[in-house]
Amino acid sequence: MDNTTLLLVGHGSRNHDGNKEIVHFAAQWRERHPAWRIEVCFIEHAEVLINEGLDRAAKGTRRVLLIPFILNAAGHVKMELPAALATARLRHPAVEFVVTRHLGMGREILLVLQGQLDRLMKELDVPDPQTTGVILLGRGSSDAGANGELARMARWIFEANDHELVDLAFTGVTWPRLEIVVQRQMKLGMTQICIVPVYLFTGVLIERIKAQVERLKQQYPQIAFALGTHFGFDKGIFDLLDSKVAGRELPAGSLLECDGCKYREAAEAEHLHDHSHTATGALGHKHDHAESAQAADAPHCQHAHS
Repeated sequence: MDNTTLLLVGHGSRNHDGNKEIVHFAAQWRERHPAWRIEVCFIEHAEVLINEGLDRAAKGTRRVLLIPFILNAAGHVKMELPAALATARLRHPAVEFVVTRHLGMGREILLVLQGQLDRLMKELDVPDPQTTGVILLGRGSSDAGANGELARMARWIFEANDHELVDLAFTGVTWPRLEIVVQRQMKLGMTQICIVPVYLFTGVLIERIKAQVERLKQQYPQIAFALGTHFGFDKGIFDLLDSKVAGRELPAGSLLECDGCKYREAAEAEHLHDHSHTATGALGHKHDHAESAQAADAPHCQHAHS
């Protein structure tokens, strides 16, 4: 790690407690690796934003490894980070900028979510999984690819357990919402429901989820609810970041699946970019960026460009 600075880039929250947790996470990560230089910045809703974070990280180093500390790759990861990296390379031509993939919805996150579910089942005194529904609750995005990552996680949870129902819900932007999924599971005979938020740290939406579940408990007193929490300090998250630093970053000069994508660059010029990462058949272009280092962890980039 000589002459390399690690830059954690969080999403940022209007609830400053969430931002403080990411800073605290970085402090704990430094304790695990005292020889590493680790900096933190945010995409929005924080004091140190991405451009300033890149400038800070570039000082006194030859290489910056940017780590998107984000679970799902939506607009921020696909559009804003590539743009910020492009300008940083111009400002600091002597510095090599390398970036890993976002955290993603891979096997490491599956283990973390499974641990959350196991704890919730114990909280409910280990009921019959056939009558205990599971709801993975994500942030929600206008990007179908980001929502699809969470849908895959719901399927993996279903395959790994004996629950009759494992459903997906979102706190905003897209559907279904939590209330509708709870209603559906109740109608299908669930007498307990485990709600697993897919969030790294606290924030406005975590507080909103807690309020929603309290209302649901009043609305459905016959259902036993167990609500999980954010999991950013789970050991599995530290291990996942360690593995990225150990050599799973992309080649120098690239950023995720979309850095340098000619369709993205053309669309930025015309302000007509549809970056949903879903195929559109005969009406759109479909192309793959095959990064062999990530082939085992994530699907190749598949853009739908109107």
